[in-house]
Amino acid sequence: MLNFLLFCILAVLCWPLALIALVLYPLVWLILLPFRLIGVVVGGVFELISALFALPARMLR
Repeated sequence: MLNFLLFCILAVLCWPLALIALVLYPLVWLILLPFRLIGVVVGGVFELISALFALPARMLR
């Protein structure tokens, strides 16, 4: 909701900048999407490695 209010203020103060932001936001989101996916994959790999190292300790309990 706060983002929408900030966008409305920007649209009132400087509408060309608001239109540019409205067009560029999806493009930036698409460009950053692979980096988010890589982050999820790397996080999953680290979780798997930590689970493999913690497995012997769980087996001893």
